[in-house]
Amino acid sequence: MRRLEDLERAHPELQNRDSPTLSVGAPGETELDTIEHAERMLSLDNVFSLDELREWCAKTRAAAGRDVAWLTELKIDGLALNLRYENGSLTSAATRGDGRIGELVTQNALRLADVPERLAGYGHPALVEVRGEVFIPVAAFEELNALQAELRERAYAESREKWEHVRSAGKKAFDEEARRRSAERRFPAFANPRNAASGGLRQDLDKKEGLELEAGEARLGSLRLYVHGIGAWPDPPVAAQSEVYELLAGWGLPTSPHTRVLATDAELADFVHHYGENRASVEHELDGIVVKVDELALHAELAETSRAPRWAIAYKYPPEEVQTRLIDIRVGVGRTGRATPYAVMEPKLVAGSEVSRATLHNQEVVVHKGVLIGDLVVLRKAGDVIPEVLGPVAEARDGSERAFVMPTECPECGHELRPMKEGDIDLRCSNPRTCPAQVRGRVEHIGSRGALDIEALGEVAAAALTRPARNAQTGEELAPLLPTEEGLFDLELERIVPLEVVVTDPETGEDRVGDDGEPVRRAPFQRIEKVYPPGWEDATPAERRRAGVRKDHLIVHPSAQAVKLLEELERAKTKELWRLLVSLNIRHVGPVAARALAAYFGSLDAIRAAGRDELAAVEGVGPIIADALLDWFEADWHRVIVDRWVAAGVRFSIPDHPGPGAASAAGGVLAGLTVVATGALEGYTRDGAQEAIVQAGGKAASSVSKKTDFVAAGPGAGSKLAKAESLGVRVLDAEQFRILVTEGPGALPPAEA
Repeated sequence: MRRLEDLERAHPELQNRDSPTLSVGAPGETELDTIEHAERMLSLDNVFSLDELREWCAKTRAAAGRDVAWLTELKIDGLALNLRYENGSLTSAATRGDGRIGELVTQNALRLADVPERLAGYGHPALVEVRGEVFIPVAAFEELNALQAELRERAYAESREKWEHVRSAGKKAFDEEARRRSAERRFPAFANPRNAASGGLRQDLDKKEGLELEAGEARLGSLRLYVHGIGAWPDPPVAAQSEVYELLAGWGLPTSPHTRVLATDAELADFVHHYGENRASVEHELDGIVVKVDELALHAELAETSRAPRWAIAYKYPPEEVQTRLIDIRVGVGRTGRATPYAVMEPKLVAGSEVSRATLHNQEVVVHKGVLIGDLVVLRKAGDVIPEVLGPVAEARDGSERAFVMPTECPECGHELRPMKEGDIDLRCSNPRTCPAQVRGRVEHIGSRGALDIEALGEVAAAALTRPARNAQTGEELAPLLPTEEGLFDLELERIVPLEVVVTDPETGEDRVGDDGEPVRRAPFQRIEKVYPPGWEDATPAERRRAGVRKDHLIVHPSAQAVKLLEELERAKTKELWRLLVSLNIRHVGPVAARALAAYFGSLDAIRAAGRDELAAVEGVGPIIADALLDWFEADWHRVIVDRWVAAGVRFSIPDHPGPGAASAAGGVLAGLTVVATGALEGYTRDGAQEAIVQAGGKAASSVSKKTDFVAAGPGAGSKLAKAESLGVRVLDAEQFRILVTEGPGALPPAEA
């Protein structure tokens, strides 16, 4: 590749558009850069019985106002993938992420035989997103685990061979058990195909060598793909979802051989029953049946909720149930202070992975389930994902079992556990400001994708900053660097680099323990460089050993994560107002409410000055969130957080925002009008387009209806564009949208007939 790059630099006339130097797969992508999907990737709502499925079908037919044909397919237990093609060429591949922003995995996706770099045929759209599911076939999964076992043995043999090579130099005795454990950690047996597929698509092969590279290549080579839908294509030349599959297959993309178009509920029930009885005959793991309305025009009419389309549903087969012993019931505390009992059980394999923990929600749920510590209990995964204790096997009791008693004090800080409001079932820690569990959870939430999206501020970093630590070099015990989150934006490199902390489980708050029984410690902000004394750098290992020269000359450097954390915190100071609102950890204020508040008020000061009625009147807010905002600002220590962040340079405002209701009150050019912005509008971010509407005095709506006055649509507009066209709502491009928000509708050119 380097030779080709040198040649093309010397002779640029030789560089063609299809040169590998211009292809996708940018450096740094293996650290999982992110990308915004042109059209949001939705989840599916679930039903768990045939009666619920029939009820959904009847409701959907009624909403459609006519008979409906159902496209049925198997629900693959895999990893969602979004392939973005521009004029037939693959420009990115990304995971679902949060539906709006996914992780880039383009390099690895291109290594899959099922992913074409260029689509077959001709007449491809300028932009189309193809959605599919990456999975490992059952047979390939068994072969993959067999290879892992082989690699474990080879890794063990290699370690013994190295020991034999150096034992004459006084090496300590060969620890067979420790070497076995080391080989198992390097090449563990995969618990289930889904997790193996997910990790395989995200791995960085460029950082692997030797046996690890062989394992990584085999894992990637086992992946398959079935595509099942499209996004960001406003006007496909087909009328039905089943025809979409034919089109995708014609482009060289793999579609499932298990799809059927059915006309009646009875045929649906037969399809569900058949595959429920013959799951083992399918080449991949499946956990249900997906039912879609086949007619594409109905997709736009039925629209979607905030998370799922109304034109599709997933029927989930009953989850696998197993029995295991309930060893204990303990209590963990989360970022909101909620004290949650959880079951500690003898590890048991269920639905493809080993389970030893399951939430019990609150003390009343424990009583309702009737479980006692020491019981044999029935365990399953709700929706094949969330571990759930169903209840005890009462006939197996021998009298040694004992009841669980909810503690009255926080297990982390010792403060009282109590309901925060009259009628609350949940108990919460009464020390929200400095409870280590709550502070740790809040700091981790600040770095999450839905808040400030700080990649370097994850679980381990949050623990290192908020838990008692020690200096990794001197052993000195250190107080938490962040006893509360107020000092987050004042962090300095020299203070975070020495931190070494015991890692905890984010769900239970318990310290993680290694194979040796000792707590797992990490120093996430430092990099240790082992160097030899001058003159010994080029000596052989044997020469160094004979002379007593060892690699104990250590130089501590800031890790890449430490530098990245401070850089990302600096950038976060001027991120969108809605993200900063989410990062304040105000109860009920998630991304949706935060966007609405930011767009209407334009600054935290304006939100703080607003009364309950004004807050509640903002679309997407309402009285519950209004009360939560007022309650939050009543706490002195919350105001301290804001003041410290502002002093550190955090900008809690949208530049040039006219203020709450100012544009409408002043007769803004969009006063009284409702506008929906969708797709990629040139010159505007998604949030910027909504803010432009609000600043012009208009209402920035999230869905298209008969009350919508204009829809501004760019590439990736999808179903909102289709609905606008079906309702006769005028559609604007990016330039017309700019005219609309700056000069008003009267300045627009006449609509085309």
